Order: sequence, then structure tokens, then C-alpha cells
Amino acid sequence: MREKKLNPVAKLVIELAPIAAFFVAYSRMKGEHFLIAGTSYNAFIVITAAFIPLMMLSTGLLWVLTGKLSKMQIATLVLVVVFGGLSVWFNDEQFFKMKPTIIYLLFGGILGVGLLRGESYLKLVIEEVLPMKHEGWMILTKRICLFFFALAAANEVVWRTMSTAEWVTFKTFVLTAALFVFFMGQGRLMQKYAVEEEAGD
Repeated sequence: MREKKLNPVAKLVIELAPIAAFFVAYSRMKGEHFLIAGTSYNAFIVITAAFIPLMMLSTGLLWVLTGKLSKMQIATLVLVVVFGGLSVWFNDEQFFKMKPTIIYLLFGGILGVGLLRGESYLKLVIEEVLPMKHEGWMILTKRICLFFFALAAANEVVWRTMSTAEWVTFKTFVLTAALFVFFMGQGRLMQKYAVEEEAGD
């Protein structure tokens, strides 16, 4: 499928819609229990079951509208299906709460392997939209690698020590805000190591 351009705002809305829907649904249904086929499920498990197809729909819509999916989007969807499915199957919230930890460890680990080899795997993914010198890519990759490990650790602490409601708020707002603030804070680095366009280009 040919790659298509999609308005960044529309893309962001499609990506965040499942997360926002999860938060709103849980805020309204938390504390409730549902008897399904003789088994009692709390609101978190029921909403997780609904979140999985919603995430699949969102990812599929992005693929239709843009003509492509990043490796990160594919990996995230797979982990949502696997860990969300395990939570529903075993009626256990812990599997789904571990998902962000696994995602951040996976991405941080992949970037770390590249760094050990003297390469920036991040550059291979987004070089076209963010042209930078090699030194800049290495610095940015190191920062993001450490940042992902820090997020993984933070998620582990929160879901193991706080209530489900607090974790849902943390996952919806704190992690999202942390990612936004972190990448906004890399502007000076990106500007310093940006590849200047040659005259006539």
C-alpha cells in the first residue's frame, strides 16, 4: 500500500482515542462487577476486553489512512493483544498492568543493543523526518534508551504499590505527559545536530 500523508492532529487523536476511552470507561465503571458465563469480572477486566478490539481498530484505521505502520505501533498492538488477552483469560489485572513495563523494556533494550554496536536504531526508523548528524543520533538514542528504562521502573513501582484507579490515571496522564515533555525537551539537541540543507536544495 502506498504511503499517504495524514494530518498530525488527526493521527494523534486516532492513536490516543483508545487510551482516552479506557480512562473514561473505567472512571465511570470502577468498583462494579459483572457476571459473565458464571464468572465474576471487575470493571477493569471488562474494559480491557473492550480495549483490545478498539486498539486493533485504531491501528487498522491508521494503516488504511497512512498506508503504513511503524514497528513500534505493531509491537504495541501485539503486546496489547497478548497481555490484555492474558488478563481477560485469567481474570487477572496484573498482566495488563505489566504491559507498559514490557513495552518500555523492549524498546529500551533494542536501542541499547544498537548502542553497544555503535549504531542508532532510532535513526533507522525516523531519519527521514528528523535528519541529524550521527553524533546527534547517538546522544538522542542514549537519552531515549535511559528514559524508556526509567518509565519501565516507574510503571512497576506504581502498579505494585498503588490502587488500580491510581494506576489508570498514571498510565493515561503521567506516562503520556512524561513522553511529551521528554521529547519537547530534546529540541535543542535536534537543532544543534540538525543536518543543514545545501544551497539549491
